[in-house]
Amino acid sequence: MARRNRKGRPVNGVLLLDKPLGISSNKALQQVKNIYSATKAGHTGSLDPLATGMLPICFGEATKISAFLLDADKRYRFTCQLGITTTTGDAEGEVLESRDASAIKQADIEYVLPDFIGDIIQVPPMYSALKHNGQRLYKLAREGIEVERKARTITIYDIVLHSFEGDLLDLEVSCSKGTYVRTLAEDIGEVLGCGAHITKLRRLSVGPYQGEMITAEQLYELARQGNDALDKILLPIESGVADWPDVRLGADAAFYIGQGQAVLVPNAPTEGWVRIYDQQKFIGVGEIQDDGRVAPRRMIQASA
Repeated sequence: MARRNRKGRPVNGVLLLDKPLGISSNKALQQVKNIYSATKAGHTGSLDPLATGMLPICFGEATKISAFLLDADKRYRFTCQLGITTTTGDAEGEVLESRDASAIKQADIEYVLPDFIGDIIQVPPMYSALKHNGQRLYKLAREGIEVERKARTITIYDIVLHSFEGDLLDLEVSCSKGTYVRTLAEDIGEVLGCGAHITKLRRLSVGPYQGEMITAEQLYELARQGNDALDKILLPIESGVADWPDVRLGADAAFYIGQGQAVLVPNAPTEGWVRIYDQQKFIGVGEIQDDGRVAPRRMIQASA
């Protein structure tokens, strides 16, 4: 069977999209892909429609490093309302229970927050994209079906209380992959004895990315200027693994690693993942083997 040609143009790089409120991450991805007329693109971790903020979009060869961004640490700022729990853990759900939170003081919040720092156990919410027997949990939840979810360990690196006014908490959290901020808010509310749900959620950073984001409005304006203007704001592929050490290869080693063979590189790290360069050009990522050689894992095509 003849292979169908993909529509669009070859675009390579990473866009830090400021996902707008009220749409899914996939819809945001499709909008950006259409603006760029890109052949291939993917995002690096869903944000709920209620959430805004950083959604890295990987184009073309950059999709090869998207899995590493999925596994990266994240930072969020969020507002949660004390005294009300909902079916979804956020403002989109139906109210499950209302409790009096008027007696909660800021000192109470400051007292309990340290208990959530470090490795903690979370049970993923039913309204999540996790699968059970091939079905997304949120789809089962919408049908009124609840299934048992396996608790898992996540890491909270720090929690900052920005403000507490009335029944609203403004918090900022730095956390590991797999953290559900809605669940964190609910758990904080339960420890305080009044329950809670999220009313506002914004992702501030993903892995090495903590810089400025591009809004949809800015993208449409750049699109009117042409593809060159759009491409100019893309970050290089290797920026997605900016915190990894580099190894630079000579011509012979670059040839062999391009053939899929592991190579010995003087003064290379002794373990872990590395960014691989052919002289000054980024050509992919690799992993240090037990014998000290650099093994290619995700190689970038020369045209990227």
